[in-house]
Amino acid sequence: MSEDSCITRHFEHYRTLSKNDEALLAGLEQSPSKVRADQILWQEGDTAREFCTLSRGWAYSFRHMEDGSRQILEIYLPGDIIGLREFAFKERLAGVAMLEDGVVCHFPHRRLLNVFRESLTLSAIFFAISSHQQALLTERLVNLARRSARQRLAHLIYEMYVRLARTRARDGNSIRLPLSQQHLGDALGLSSVHVSRTLTTFREEGLILRARQRIELPDPDALAREAEFADAYLNDGIAHFFTTERDD
Repeated sequence: MSEDSCITRHFEHYRTLSKNDEALLAGLEQSPSKVRADQILWQEGDTAREFCTLSRGWAYSFRHMEDGSRQILEIYLPGDIIGLREFAFKERLAGVAMLEDGVVCHFPHRRLLNVFRESLTLSAIFFAISSHQQALLTERLVNLARRSARQRLAHLIYEMYVRLARTRARDGNSIRLPLSQQHLGDALGLSSVHVSRTLTTFREEGLILRARQRIELPDPDALAREAEFADAYLNDGIAHFFTTERDD
């Protein structure tokens, strides 16, 4: 496995990959492009002709509301594939922007079809990733509709804590969280002032320790209990689909 490829590390979370699988994934990381913080990768309504892999940096999808506010829908981490949900659509369903400087690799739909033809393993993993992205959106809806401000914020932080473990981007109980209070508010339906107050309360209660973009969870289980976090939507179970170790 390539230690330099967070895409490969992400896919390895689901199942051990063959050399052929790794080579196919490497084909999705050709011609990397550097992108800057706040750069728009595409806007809602743009033509949907390609996907992109997020090789470095964080990104998010969003919708602009009629009142001028912004709703952040998804948060993408290094190793994520952006644009899978729009495979069956002609236009983008939401905009995507960078949270920080990073590297993305664009590739057309036809290259993904080639991956499907060449590897049953990667096909299954792509479907699993797409299912997980849908599950994340569903959980975000529940978060917005039914949880308190404390639970929403605790849930999002703990979700990032769990997701970052998949690409080995977590340092013990510490994570890097390059989300401003405004970004957190736009994702959780809260004002930045409310986010700030809640973060301060969490710090006073010993649930989190925060220093700029780094957050430490002294007791991750305590934060999970605060969030009433049920991690079933982050679990994967595709191994039983395979009856052999390799498909190549």
